[in-house]
Amino acid sequence: MADIFREIEDDVRRDKAADVWKKHGPLLVGLAVLIVLATAGWRAWVYYEDKRAEDAGARFEAAIEASRSGDTAKAEQDFAAIAKDAPAGYERLARFREAAENARIDPAKGIKAYEVLATDTAQPQILRDLARLRAALLAVDSEPHDALKTRLDPLLAAGNPWGPNARELLGLAALNAGDYEGAGKLFDAIIVDRNAPPSLRQRADLLLGLVRSGPVKPAS
Repeated sequence: MADIFREIEDDVRRDKAADVWKKHGPLLVGLAVLIVLATAGWRAWVYYEDKRAEDAGARFEAAIEASRSGDTAKAEQDFAAIAKDAPAGYERLARFREAAENARIDPAKGIKAYEVLATDTAQPQILRDLARLRAALLAVDSEPHDALKTRLDPLLAAGNPWGPNARELLGLAALNAGDYEGAGKLFDAIIVDRNAPPSLRQRADLLLGLVRSGPVKPAS
């Protein structure tokens, strides 16, 4: 008797499966085809992106080698080309390296390149701030202290990772301008900043020693 009931249940299941296939078979086949196509497309896209990254990496290394060998013009040209069509990571690296090569040829041109990066809202804020710091570093010998402070003020906000570097640069500019009191305050702020890198705090301590010793008096 149990075997008979089992056979009946099997027949019912087969009938239900047949009905489901009749109603939804084409849809299920279509979904299966879409899944296969989507998987194949995804793998093709991953391969394409990997290949782009590999090619960009090789081009980036070649541009760095040109820079190391002293061929600044070629390095600048190569980094500019990479920045136009490379994946996002290499595009960012290439734009910063292009700006650095510009600065080696002409500091004013380098400043402009970094200023473009600093105002590019497509870049992460930390990189925009780094570009602002690099521009200020190039401008430290050519701009008055007030202009340099205007450049670096946005980096002095609490929690900005480039704040200690900005204070060091402003402190050096103040020291060069003979503002020993202002320089001392900036170096003090670095020393007590627990988030500042240890090496930067050590430099600030050494510079603070120069501040405390006062200006060098001419020999009588």
